[in-house]
Amino acid sequence: MSALEQVGDVSSEYVHVEKLVRPEPSLMLGEAVLKWYDIAPEDEPVPLVIRALARRNLRDAAKSGELGISGEHGFVILHRCGASFYFLLVSTWLNENELWETVWAKSGDLEVSFNQWPIEGAHRPTFCVWELGSVCHEQQAWSRYLRSPRDDAARRAYIRDSYDGVA
Repeated sequence: MSALEQVGDVSSEYVHVEKLVRPEPSLMLGEAVLKWYDIAPEDEPVPLVIRALARRNLRDAAKSGELGISGEHGFVILHRCGASFYFLLVSTWLNENELWETVWAKSGDLEVSFNQWPIEGAHRPTFCVWELGSVCHEQQAWSRYLRSPRDDAARRAYIRDSYDGVA
């Protein structure tokens, strides 16, 4: 048996479903401008109340300094991962070409807010397969911005350049 045959098995019970990536209005946090993406199954979109809660939590965290961003461009992914579990991923471009991330989550209806997600260990999760559609688009959009004159028109073009589709 080869090494390839011994690693990387996907459980036979796993069923991979399509999810939709939908851009929503950008979010201003102080001087930071963040594009917004909702990711969810087509028949179970992110509820408006959850999106409003996520936006409010990020605004509060930015005001208190807990979020730790200021003046950056970037994007937010609000990912519905199940009936009542959501990841809230805040990604910003720093040092011109680096993508930095803060991860928040809301687990279940009893949690009244999003909280920072504890990440332990040396080998850590980044993005799942559904989130990578918007991340790949953002990498290309940011590269186009970096090759542009980076003036007001280019910044507006970057903010308007969002992914909308199947992941």
